[in-house]
Amino acid sequence: MNRARFGDLEVLCRMPAGEARPTPLLFVHGAYTAAWCWDENFLPWFAEQGYAAYAVSLSGHGASRGRAYLDSFSIADYVADVAEVADKLPAPPVLIGHSMGGMVIQKYLEKHTVPGAVLMSSVPPQGLLGSAFGLAFSKPHLLGDLNRIMGGGQPQMETLRDAMFHETIEIERLRRYYHLCQPESHRAIWDMSLFDLPSLSRTPRPPMLVLGAEHDVLIPPDQVRMTARSYGVSANILPDLGHGMMMETDWRIAADPILYWLKSQGL
Repeated sequence: MNRARFGDLEVLCRMPAGEARPTPLLFVHGAYTAAWCWDENFLPWFAEQGYAAYAVSLSGHGASRGRAYLDSFSIADYVADVAEVADKLPAPPVLIGHSMGGMVIQKYLEKHTVPGAVLMSSVPPQGLLGSAFGLAFSKPHLLGDLNRIMGGGQPQMETLRDAMFHETIEIERLRRYYHLCQPESHRAIWDMSLFDLPSLSRTPRPPMLVLGAEHDVLIPPDQVRMTARSYGVSANILPDLGHGMMMETDWRIAADPILYWLKSQGL
């Protein structure tokens, strides 16, 4: 793995052994994480498939700029981060975003063109409120603990497990993820809830793949289907996975359809 600096942004990179395919991949993480979540499985695997695979840590995350003033960052700031990295890559990348990262990509599409976009358990263009209401009824303890994290409190390890994983994850791996997780910007959460939602009428429609997870409690399948309908595509709901699909033991259930789709688009 190469850890590069794109200005003050941390970017993790995995390159194929031979010549890379012409279109690179740029992965955008969700809330409470950073680029490391992609390097667990996806970056090395997509490099093995011939892609130059990059993952950015958005401002205030990982080893990127602004950890001390995380709460000042907006979704627009995160969009600017993606643009800053994309502009420095050898060719326009396919953008692949998870959860909040999917919302960042939707906002990016308002002003930028891409060869393709993949939304994985993405916040829908209608925002976070629908999934928050659903969580309030189905898992009120989980919503309460997530609110506590937003206030700067430390989450319970059980909350991380319930929110992210369908599998029975071993405690050592869960503990490692737990220590890698971090707070999220209050401003960005409000943007995703109400104040800076995508303008569907202004958003170009590049080739798009919309993925969800059967057992996702944060962005459940009905929210994923709503996203897909908004962009005129079909939702692909993946079996046996939870919200953190790229970190589950069965991550290939999510990776394989992305690879198939990329090749079907000639990318």
